[in-house]
Amino acid sequence: MSTVRLLVLGVCRLQRRAHGYAVHRELSEWRIDTWTSVKPGSVYHALKQLTSEGRLGAVGEEPGSRGPGKTVYELTPAGEAEFLERLEAGLSSFALDELGAGIALMGALPRARALELLREQAERSRRTRDGLVAMAPAHPDRAQPPHTQDLLELWAGSIGSTAVFIEGLIDRVEAGEYRFADDAAT
Repeated sequence: MSTVRLLVLGVCRLQRRAHGYAVHRELSEWRIDTWTSVKPGSVYHALKQLTSEGRLGAVGEEPGSRGPGKTVYELTPAGEAEFLERLEAGLSSFALDELGAGIALMGALPRARALELLREQAERSRRTRDGLVAMAPAHPDRAQPPHTQDLLELWAGSIGSTAVFIEGLIDRVEAGEYRFADDAAT
């Protein structure tokens, strides 16, 4: 999955219409540089690629204060479909940048669907952690590369931490700390 595509589609969806700098600025405010490998240039590349693929439509130009105007984009129906598909994939991913992007944008889903995906993620994480822990004793020789037992413990610990985090997130979602697509407007 491409995290940058999910983030760019998500920000364009949130803003309804946005130019490249606005998308970049929004993602910078989210501090994506601290939790993804997305670089500023990849945002502009994604905008161009998504437009050429028909996922975004160029709907006008905003005058620039200095230099040429800025192309304004909005999601197309194909872009909306890809966004939702990538959002669900992100909430199901073990890759932290993908999972983080999914969590950042999960409010686009109905609350029940987001909870379903989060519960599945927590269960999958627990099962994977337990499987890795069970495998570690089969690799007792820590001194020989690739230090399999240590790596299994590392991965089990990481995935176990993800499970604990997701369980807390589920509690916060159930407590109403997040807004979702089907929540009444206030």
